Amino acid sequence: MIVINCLHIGIDDTDSPDGMCTTYLASQIINKFEDNGIELVDFPRLIRLNPFARFKTRGNGGVSLRIINDDKADLAKRIVLDEVEKLSMFDCENTNPGVVFYDGEITHEMEDYAFRAIYEFITIDEAEEFTKSVGCQIHKFKKGRGIIGSIAAISLPLSDYTFELLAYRNSDNYGTKRKIDYESVYKMDKQTFPDTFENIDYSEDYIAIEPKTPCPVLYGIRSNTVEALKEAMEIVKVSEPIVDWCIFKTNQHTDMHIQKAENISSMKQFGCYCVTGEVKNKPKIIDGGHMFFYIFDESGEIECGAYEPTKNFRKIVSHLRPGDIVKVYGGIGEQNTFNIEKFQVIELNDVEYKNPICECGKRMTSAGKNKGFKCKKCGRKIESNEKVPVVIERKLENLKFYETPVSARRHLSKPLCRMDLEKI
Repeated sequence: MIVINCLHIGIDDTDSPDGMCTTYLASQIINKFEDNGIELVDFPRLIRLNPFARFKTRGNGGVSLRIINDDKADLAKRIVLDEVEKLSMFDCENTNPGVVFYDGEITHEMEDYAFRAIYEFITIDEAEEFTKSVGCQIHKFKKGRGIIGSIAAISLPLSDYTFELLAYRNSDNYGTKRKIDYESVYKMDKQTFPDTFENIDYSEDYIAIEPKTPCPVLYGIRSNTVEALKEAMEIVKVSEPIVDWCIFKTNQHTDMHIQKAENISSMKQFGCYCVTGEVKNKPKIIDGGHMFFYIFDESGEIECGAYEPTKNFRKIVSHLRPGDIVKVYGGIGEQNTFNIEKFQVIELNDVEYKNPICECGKRMTSAGKNKGFKCKKCGRKIESNEKVPVVIERKLENLKFYETPVSARRHLSKPLCRMDLEKI
């Protein structure tokens, strides 16, 4: 096996809600690399971090590049820093770019840090101390919060991964309606699914490949294979120039952020977990359209939420009833509520206790406290106070998974089309 001495480059926190995209910046760096004979080793990487972190970029993702560490390494560093300086949204108070250069093998210590960035919350000071301890060269712009994601983007191992093709628009078109032929997107989805996925939310007639922000991205297509992406790009038609495109290797839609919780009380705020519990109460909807219920186990209880943007998913959640056993996947947000991304029914409570039926066929009523039941139709009485179990029809199914719609799905959440459901 040939070992290549590589320079790892991490970049994060260059965009803002009003524009830019770190992937676009990366694509421009790659173009400059090509102009100067600097070749990438493998695909550029787009690494999504903890979706429940208190401070995060718009998509909460860092980018990393790998090049051969030769006599052009210093030139590559200058190109990276120049492009970050030129393209980052410095006017935004919350944009604090960070760049990390690392020469060497990725250590277990660095991998552990990367998983922490996905599972937990890391401060800028912690990240800076760590990067220096492992020999990274760091460059902070403003507060430099981007170094947190930059080192994670460099270090994260990808045992499971997907690809995303991002097409970029002309800067003159930023902030305008994207000119995508929606019929061609439907055609692309039908021809390439499930190799590509998350293209369309059919329940909402929502085109998911089209961003809703004024960023450089014209569209983004996600897939398990590079070949499917290239086929998809041939099918999708647009009526505006595509000035550039790039394929990223990514941890999107892998459930990499999900940790298996031992029990409910072991989970921490801002963490992402799957945990099994018993439904405590019937889900209730509040003003604003959000739906909440509690699950519990021997260690404690937690409120679970299906929020308004999840649309019809709330109707599925509404069919839960006390006594159901469910495994929920998601994360704990600002209000210490568990935000559900998907759930699996482990065991349905399909028994309801009702008054007995009289010999005449009429359902009996209570004759009073501890006085048994009586029949209003024929007058018959029984002394027993015991209600009888009745199997009821449920609209949910045992062992079945239910997920939020494409329009409300988080970057890291693994869709059912990527899960080996039979094995689970």
